[in-house]
Amino acid sequence: MKTQRLTYLEKVGFGSGDMAINIVISSMFLIISYFYTDIFGLKPSHMGILFLVARLVDAITDPLMGLITDKFNSRWGRYRPYFLVFSIPFGLSVFLLFTTPDWSYNAKLVWAYSTYLFVTLMFTAVTIPYISLIGVLTPDPKDRLSANGYRLFFAKIAAFLVTIIVPKLAETVGGGNLEFGYQFSMGLMGALATLLFLFCYYTTTERVQHTIEDKPLKQQLRVLMKNDQWLVLCAVCFTGTLGYVIRSSVAAYYAKYYLGANATMLSAFLTVGVSAAILAMVASTWITKRYCKIQLFRWSQLAVGALSLVMFIAVGPGDILLAFILYFLISFVVDLHAPVFWSAIAESVDYGEAKTGRRVSGLAFGGISFSQKAGMGVAGFLVGTLLTYFNYEANTEQSAFTLTGIALMLSIIPGLFHTLMGSLMFKYRITDRYYEEMKAGRLSDSPLATATPKPS
Repeated sequence: MKTQRLTYLEKVGFGSGDMAINIVISSMFLIISYFYTDIFGLKPSHMGILFLVARLVDAITDPLMGLITDKFNSRWGRYRPYFLVFSIPFGLSVFLLFTTPDWSYNAKLVWAYSTYLFVTLMFTAVTIPYISLIGVLTPDPKDRLSANGYRLFFAKIAAFLVTIIVPKLAETVGGGNLEFGYQFSMGLMGALATLLFLFCYYTTTERVQHTIEDKPLKQQLRVLMKNDQWLVLCAVCFTGTLGYVIRSSVAAYYAKYYLGANATMLSAFLTVGVSAAILAMVASTWITKRYCKIQLFRWSQLAVGALSLVMFIAVGPGDILLAFILYFLISFVVDLHAPVFWSAIAESVDYGEAKTGRRVSGLAFGGISFSQKAGMGVAGFLVGTLLTYFNYEANTEQSAFTLTGIALMLSIIPGLFHTLMGSLMFKYRITDRYYEEMKAGRLSDSPLATATPKPS
């Protein structure tokens, strides 16, 4: 009989899947806005609308992909086969996204919309199965938390590669042709993503077999809406992504214009944030072995709000050392919650099954993914809108008003969203102890103590 515990190789394999996904996420968080305005040549307002339109597409495709993963199973598993089928199209989509054709502005705008939507579809095709995978790898919550620690560590490695390699490689390879430089650099990242998905497919095993009822979409939605803890996580995901994406998207602008950075320093500033996030993954795994993971989630995000205020007040244009220090601290603290959040999703699905007697898995994970991408879309729209409001013009000296706006977008504005995120987590109650007692039916208010299976 196969062990229910995950091996180290399987945890690494599981992490490689998120590393592949985060090659896209990191590029969208950290460099896509800068690429579109300063390299590709889009107007900030057009860029913002593009991000919002893509999220409207996600409103359809994310739940649909969740339903597909619920409906179809195979002898290779319910979720893993999608990594095999879509690994090459996923990598190709990354290459096309960072291709800048020598066309008129309107034709380039059509290309930008087409390639960004293609990436969005490929991202959905692999991400929904991937975030669902943890629920079938192991039934043990601590093992899930450990696996998510590996996953998020490798995700940050992907971000590290994107931030430290792509800007420098693009400049080195492209020389005066940064359009080709970014196409080449991100093409390599796309090829790496393809290989990582294949590695994830071949090294993981779906041990847990959940019985998923074949229910109509409306019925699944009704069941899902009764899961109050899942709804909390959706709100948390949306608000947290708003803060994270706004800060990440403007980091390159902040380094280039507010701090006066060249390409090397710009890469270093982005890398400092990612390095801090990698260390946060290690620290979070250590802390949650000794202290309540939910308390860590709550207070870390409230601390981000305070640190963001300090950074806005203390750092002036050109204050490089202080900016690096505070950006490192913010990036470290903000990511302490990440392993907790992604393990909490699977536990909220189990909670919903216990509460209602019915399991809604694919749609639940699809809903979380949509919450994240909705946050990305709204954040991207806000970045484009705010850059326009603050009179940003690419590759020119910025006014004091514009610089102040960029500083606000790196600190105060995202800090407010993280404060709201931490506050929302006070409504979430599935700690490790609660989860274990819920599963055992020992709580007086446990859903399992009162829930009985209902006919479909």
